[in-house]
Amino acid sequence: MSETREADLLSSVPDGLFVGGAWRPASEGKTFGVADPSTGETVKEIADASVADGVAALDAACSAADEWAATPARTRGEILRKAFDLLQERADDVALLMTIEMGKPLAESRGEVTYGGEFLRWFAEEAPRIQGRYGANPEGTGRIVVSQHPVGPCYLITPWNFPLAMATRKIAPALAAGCTVVLKPASLTPLTTLFVAQIFADAGLPDGVLNVVTTTSTGPVSEAILSDPRLRKVSFTGSTPVGQKLLAQAADGVLRTSMELGGNAPFVVFDDADLDKAVDGAIAAKFRNIGQACTAANRFIVHRSVVEEFTRRVTERVESFTTGRGTEDGVTIGPLIDDRAVAKASSLVTDAVERGATLRTGGEALDRPGTYFAATVLDDVQPGSEILREEIFGPVLAIVPFDDEDEAVRLANDTEYGLVSYVYTENLARGQRMIERLATGMMGLNMGVVSNAAAPFGGWKMSGLGREGGAEGIHEYLQTKYTLTPDPFA
Repeated sequence: MSETREADLLSSVPDGLFVGGAWRPASEGKTFGVADPSTGETVKEIADASVADGVAALDAACSAADEWAATPARTRGEILRKAFDLLQERADDVALLMTIEMGKPLAESRGEVTYGGEFLRWFAEEAPRIQGRYGANPEGTGRIVVSQHPVGPCYLITPWNFPLAMATRKIAPALAAGCTVVLKPASLTPLTTLFVAQIFADAGLPDGVLNVVTTTSTGPVSEAILSDPRLRKVSFTGSTPVGQKLLAQAADGVLRTSMELGGNAPFVVFDDADLDKAVDGAIAAKFRNIGQACTAANRFIVHRSVVEEFTRRVTERVESFTTGRGTEDGVTIGPLIDDRAVAKASSLVTDAVERGATLRTGGEALDRPGTYFAATVLDDVQPGSEILREEIFGPVLAIVPFDDEDEAVRLANDTEYGLVSYVYTENLARGQRMIERLATGMMGLNMGVVSNAAAPFGGWKMSGLGREGGAEGIHEYLQTKYTLTPDPFA
């Protein structure tokens, strides 16, 4: 990829705040730099919003709320569909932009454009399908009318690891439902969101319906927005500790909340599994997005009779990976997002080895520019190891053996999280039992990737509240009204 191509793309990305349909600088004139994790170099300076800017964005969302709620559902859907079409036209630019600011290989960025775009297309189709119901009350004295209405202005907070998909997964259902939004992207990867905001403007979205504030003062800006009585909904994707703080702040205003929080996904391989499928699934579930995904498999729980063969095969695959800048041909593992991510991966590996795990490959930061950590396989990880309790968020595959089904279930459920699980078995009855027994909101049965715009994404326990995607996703942005009318035949 030529430096000129990247420079031209970066120069085309807006560097301001998107408020009321216009690009504007931060009110205090502050900016912050966005870095390329493959080099550590700043690639663009953008506006750094103040509290006043956040409130101005909410002002714009509130001013546009009534008109957007009254906009016909078909019109809302057509705007989302237009945004989808424009995203496809600009797919190469969006993919390259994600690779520059986040580090994932370009092939994976292209995949995210496809995945993220599907939320625009899906909710474009869901907008005109919002339904209520009508019927006689049991006494026969009146008629029950149940209708659905936009919840109101929403505050959407997205993470850095999927800069496009996490934005479209929240924006699309909110707009389809008739809600206006203020979106705050992560300060590590805001450029894709700014580019997408311009796509929505080009698609004809009315001024003020979508507002974007980029800031390094996340706490104060978010607190000001969340404490405003005009806000009616907050949706957050990120860590569980931050989600807990937001839930506490949302309580005062009794806000509707959607929280997609941390994960600690088990990947269970039974003795009757097809190992070819299991290894392919393991590579996809662990190393997609360089392991930086809430759905990434964290704990590989493998039957003792096949653990050595499984370990040998995944180690061979991992050792064949090519590490480098995501724009380079053939690269499968890019950099981690920053130095803190490298330090965390290193600490978890060190702790596991000190407790008795065997390091099969990798296990260290790479001595090169950028924030790279070698793709790693650990075998025979011992109980009590930090890597079994904490979300890794890096390219480290940790294997634990088990002897029977009950032990596998116990190990898989031994976590405060419950986002997703993966199970490999050729036994249909066992697969059905795992659906019933594993305490997660999602499950891949002989599948290593579960995310789909048409499916409800979300977890149990400390992994969050609510669902994104699927028919369920739009209901997170709707509120129900019940009306009783007289019997029309009385």
